[in-house]
Amino acid sequence: MQNFSGVGVSPGRIIGSVRQMPKPVSEPAVGERLSSSTTADEATASLRAASKVVQAELQGRAAAATGAGRAVLEATALMAADPMLIKAAVKLITSGTSAERAIWESGASVAEMLHNLGGYMADRATDVLDVRARIVAELRGVPAPGIPQSTEPFILIAEDLAPADTATLDPAKVLALVTSGGGPQSHTAIIARALGLPAVVAAPGVDELVDGTEVYVDGAAGTVSVDPAADEQALVAAWLLAAETLAVFDGTGSTADGHLVPLLANVGGAVDAVKAAELGAQGVGLLRTEFCFLERDTEPTIDEQVVAYRGVFDAFPGKKVVVRTLDAGADKPLPFLTDSTEPNPSLGVRGYRTDLTTPGVLKRQLTAIATAAADSPAEVWVMAPMIATVDEASDFAAMCRVAGLKIPGVMVEVPSAALLADRILGEVDFVSLGTNDLTQYTMAADRQLGTLAALNSPWQPAVLHLIRLTVAGSIAQGKRKPVGVCGEAAADPVLAVVLVGLGVSSLSMTARSLSAVGAVLKSVTLDEAKRLAELALSARNADEARTRVRAELPILEQLGL
Repeated sequence: MQNFSGVGVSPGRIIGSVRQMPKPVSEPAVGERLSSSTTADEATASLRAASKVVQAELQGRAAAATGAGRAVLEATALMAADPMLIKAAVKLITSGTSAERAIWESGASVAEMLHNLGGYMADRATDVLDVRARIVAELRGVPAPGIPQSTEPFILIAEDLAPADTATLDPAKVLALVTSGGGPQSHTAIIARALGLPAVVAAPGVDELVDGTEVYVDGAAGTVSVDPAADEQALVAAWLLAAETLAVFDGTGSTADGHLVPLLANVGGAVDAVKAAELGAQGVGLLRTEFCFLERDTEPTIDEQVVAYRGVFDAFPGKKVVVRTLDAGADKPLPFLTDSTEPNPSLGVRGYRTDLTTPGVLKRQLTAIATAAADSPAEVWVMAPMIATVDEASDFAAMCRVAGLKIPGVMVEVPSAALLADRILGEVDFVSLGTNDLTQYTMAADRQLGTLAALNSPWQPAVLHLIRLTVAGSIAQGKRKPVGVCGEAAADPVLAVVLVGLGVSSLSMTARSLSAVGAVLKSVTLDEAKRLAELALSARNADEARTRVRAELPILEQLGL
């Protein structure tokens, strides 16, 4: 049996046939000319025919899609027959350039023009480049990029998934996700957890599997096996039974001896909040307010924000809702707020720092949050991302007081904030650990790179020590202040036990992870969790830390985790 090993990022056991995500379309050679057997008129006709095929295919997908996915596909379909794009390509063909190279150069020119216009038009530049690749693929007679279509469910294999790829990802068709690249906190991992799909990332070699190959995927162990036998089929059957146990969270997070650990949800809007409430979430530990700002070229009004926030608050009457202020920058650029020319945006003006370059946006957002909270039965807390100094924490708390918000906090995702947690908690009422960025910045490892997956793991002892230091800072304040976790680490049932053992007071995660985390927590006492935390802290590396703790939790095998 041929086996592949990677990083398990979303539990589940499944057997199915693989479908490969088509490889990115390669650029036609610079200076590529028409062949001696092809006239300019013939090449032009081929180009126009290819653009129509691409447009029809995208329109068909759009008709079958819903919501944001449909809007993305409709916009891309329009670009496929854009007169300016085709006209410029035809002009190049007339001068002797091949059809593939002509549409490639034309697409580059149109995309650059749109990018320079800024705002909404700049966002359409990506659509042009997508269309360009699809037309070249059609001209070459090779599969177009994107999620493959299939009448039967399949296991998707890819190098990695970009946010745009997920617009057409149908969970009813995609049984599991396996990537050769990416890492435990990559976009693929986050999407898989949100959809409840078994997933393995950073598994070298899987992109060589032939379409139709039957494989067994274990999303907890991080393994992929070709031609599964009876043993793997039995494991899948056992998982299906265990999944029934994991389908329901009883609404109370606690250890076996009754130590309460509220299990909250990470949400991106009212729809997410309603679903999380239905799944038993004890509140919201992270409301990503970017949902109000993305896909816009102007700042939303205070009234627009109030309506959006209130929809989330109303889903959790009498419960805590932690609102993170706008985390723009890095992989979430906004045309009216961030600088797209920054050489290293992850270390640039993002999160709270945008108030330095564009003052007023944060103040208006806090006003909107306070207005939405004023007549809401929810208990609204608010926190700022990318806080690095005590002064920043103090200034943010002052802004919250002016706005009428009573419970200010900050994110701990920069190592300096963990090191200064005691002093920062002297200025605010709580902190929440964003383990995705805290790991990335601690280990100096881009969380999207599969080659750095081992470094970019929240199981790294260095990261765990920073988490313990943050908790120690809360205790140093005399009256202990809450320290939550809202990063993806909280969705790992095994790591959740360690986090509780380190003294974390609440865990927030994608709502689909609530039941698994709740079940594993209830299998240990608080003292046992503390012992397991020490095992992880004293480990040599992330793999050793995870292996040590897993070996002490027999419930994982029972639940297929």
